[in-house]
Amino acid sequence: MGLRLDIKKLLSQRSSRVKSVEFHPTEPWILAGMYNGQVMIIDYNTSNVIKTFEVTDAPVRAVRWITRKNWIVIGSDDMLIRIINYNTYEKVATMEGHTDYLRCLAVHAEKPFILSSSDDMTVRLWDWEKGFKSIMTFEGHTHYVMSVVFSPKDGNIFATASLDKTIKVWSLNSSVPNFTLEGHSKGVNSVEFYHGGDKPYLVSGSDDKSERTVKVWDYQNKCCLQTLSAHSNNVSAVCFHPDLPLIISAGEDGTIRMWNSGTFRLENTLNYSFERGWSLCYLKGMNVMGFGYDEGTVVIKIGKEEPTMSMDSSGKIVWAKNNEIMSANVKNVEEIKDGERLNLNVKEMGNSEVYAQNLQHSPNGRFVVVCGDGEYTIYTSLAWRNKSYGTALEFVWSLDSNEYAIRESTSIVKIFKSFKEKEILKIPFSAEGLFGGVLLGVKSSNFLCFYDWETCKLIRRIDITAKNVYWSDNNELLTIVSEESFYVLKLNVEEYKLKIDSEISEDGIEESFEFICEVNESVKTGCWNGDCFIFTTNSNKLAYAVGNEVSTISMFDSPFFILGYVAKDARLYLADKDLNLISYSLSLNIISFKSFILRNELNSAFSLLPSISQSDKNILAHFLEKQGLKEKALEISNDEEHCFNLSIQLNKLQVAFELAEKDPSNDSKWRQLADAALSDWNFELAEKALWKSNDFSTLLILYQASGDSNGLLRLAQTAEELNQDNIAFNAYFLTHNHDKIINLLVKSQRFSEAVVYSQSYCPLKLSLVFSKWKSSLPKKIANRIMDPQSNPDQFPHLQTSLNAESWINSQRFSTLSGHHLQNYQSILNSDIHQAAASNTFPSISTVKFSSNVSVQRYQDDLKSTDGRSDNMSLEVNTTGTRDDFLEDLDMENMKLEDINEDNDDF
Repeated sequence: MGLRLDIKKLLSQRSSRVKSVEFHPTEPWILAGMYNGQVMIIDYNTSNVIKTFEVTDAPVRAVRWITRKNWIVIGSDDMLIRIINYNTYEKVATMEGHTDYLRCLAVHAEKPFILSSSDDMTVRLWDWEKGFKSIMTFEGHTHYVMSVVFSPKDGNIFATASLDKTIKVWSLNSSVPNFTLEGHSKGVNSVEFYHGGDKPYLVSGSDDKSERTVKVWDYQNKCCLQTLSAHSNNVSAVCFHPDLPLIISAGEDGTIRMWNSGTFRLENTLNYSFERGWSLCYLKGMNVMGFGYDEGTVVIKIGKEEPTMSMDSSGKIVWAKNNEIMSANVKNVEEIKDGERLNLNVKEMGNSEVYAQNLQHSPNGRFVVVCGDGEYTIYTSLAWRNKSYGTALEFVWSLDSNEYAIRESTSIVKIFKSFKEKEILKIPFSAEGLFGGVLLGVKSSNFLCFYDWETCKLIRRIDITAKNVYWSDNNELLTIVSEESFYVLKLNVEEYKLKIDSEISEDGIEESFEFICEVNESVKTGCWNGDCFIFTTNSNKLAYAVGNEVSTISMFDSPFFILGYVAKDARLYLADKDLNLISYSLSLNIISFKSFILRNELNSAFSLLPSISQSDKNILAHFLEKQGLKEKALEISNDEEHCFNLSIQLNKLQVAFELAEKDPSNDSKWRQLADAALSDWNFELAEKALWKSNDFSTLLILYQASGDSNGLLRLAQTAEELNQDNIAFNAYFLTHNHDKIINLLVKSQRFSEAVVYSQSYCPLKLSLVFSKWKSSLPKKIANRIMDPQSNPDQFPHLQTSLNAESWINSQRFSTLSGHHLQNYQSILNSDIHQAAASNTFPSISTVKFSSNVSVQRYQDDLKSTDGRSDNMSLEVNTTGTRDDFLEDLDMENMKLEDINEDNDDF
């Protein structure tokens, strides 16, 4: 059985012929050099072309990043090497020296060196710190030098491949080769070193006539170890994958071939129909590969991001790095902080005979199974002794650690007990995966079947495309993960055991499972803790669900994968693809509390509160709020912000007021309280809150609606002090403080408005205001304005207005309560201006009171000038309505603008 390789295409970008590709080490970019002389930077996540460089009219055959300098280096058929700053497009340098086409470039990982190979049969070494000069030429090949590459283990060693059928290995300090490898029958197009430190290997790809071969070499013993034949045309590029046990080759037959570097078996063949393949590249640590073709660029992802790692219930971790098995124990970590990387004491356990693609502890932690290359081996977890092995596509444990199942093919599943074959389960559909646990799960492309381990009978068929299955610790609950959501079900053990001996339909026992809920989260990895399902998502979120209530624990910048929960530490452990471990605390009491609440067992839930910290109680208060238990949430929370919001929602306004007083500068709280108080008709509390928030606009409406003259006066004075003149103006106007309004307008130097207002409401002030206005104007303009007092014949109604104002002031209408309105309605509706002209003012003595209103009460109302009326008294205008005043004000402003325009002519 071969390696199981999950391959996903990330980029498929059509373009002209791509002769060279290389990945940026940190950004999701691939650099592509093309036969038409262009160089492109492409984002392989979005398929967007980030930048395009018009380099030359000749073909570009080699491109490389020099990211520590923000450069790209380009080799082309015009025999030039160009260095360009890829951020600024600046042409940094152009290097000349080769006398024929440039074929390949290599950049030293640490030193300022570039190697270039050419059709002139030489290799040159360039030093950019010495003015981009060629500091050495390496000669020895007798044909085009097609490839050059530095050794990843020793930066002073490099290898070359040539059409002279040879591979040569060189040192930087010598212009002649250290040795030559011969064995290809035709030209060699590509050469690469093995990345690991355990094998002195090279791999090469050639034009060998009959076989078009890839050869693997031991350069210490200078011999060919293996010849790999599968391409039907020339092999253009070849490499060892830096992380996976793969040799990957690209050929002019349009295919990508993947070979197992341990067994040299052909594992996979890819064909993206982009015509001939010319180049390839890899990115260490990312499992991505890039390919350059006649018709564009392709980027793929090989394998999984999830680390090959397992942890038992006590916190012992084992992981695989290629064939090496390592272990550590989290209990040996002295201090653990949430989200911080753990420093583990690593121990070497031994080696695996196969490349480990999957590790699993048995439920009791005594055994570990290693799966890979279509085989499995069971080891003891402590001594790492081999207990059993076999061939299998998949392996899963039963709840009993002495029982397990393997998938041998798409139709055969074998069950073993005590390492001996117990049963063969013939699957009546195409089995694509296995899931262990309480029941044996077998999935197809669109449904999932559960079987009883003991009888191998079908328990239930569930129509769902399952990605994974997770069983809870109590073996009652399970999570079935699909692409976009997950489902929580409950196993009714007694129900299915009662009916397992009877005839079972093709859908199984209907009563065996009870649907609990569906949660719309895309799960990457997960585990159970009590009634709580903990999971990571494709959006790099760590969260847990109790029922369908999801709570976020943390967000990550990169993917992390759950290893498991250690109950004695109350901590969750996770790892990333680079085997970095982190941990988060997760209290079992919190989970139990939420579980009790969801089961409506309130007494049991609240009995746990004494053992829960206050910070966790605040978290639970939010949970209770979502469940509609707001009173209980208010009882346990000490988060003042949350308590305030709960008090508002529960209409406990006095509690909200006391909480708001602890944060007196928070205007939003006071406004929120004021709105709630107004909705509750609690005007006294609303008034206090509005004053706290300085919400003068709402106070103005409140006082106007309630007829609170004292409140309006207080508001007017405060607003005037804080220069909120519009509020002050309206409040003074509603309380008939015309003198205050005149003073307000004069203070703000709005003299023209003061004159118009005085003419409308208090003509007795007109002369004083007029003189201030006139003195504020330029002399020529002031002389053109006529004074009403000095020219009474030009203002025939002025005296009438003065008489009307004097009579109104003498009657003190502004002190009348609103409940007298109907008694004085006829007087208030009379034309006071006409009465003043004829000196026939209406008599107060003619007013008739209703039976329940006495004259004495009227007189008392006149005396209580500081009293609060039940409703606002009506305003009496000596010359017209308030709308007339505003209209006059607009007209006056227009006149002033005309005067100012005239003033420009002086």
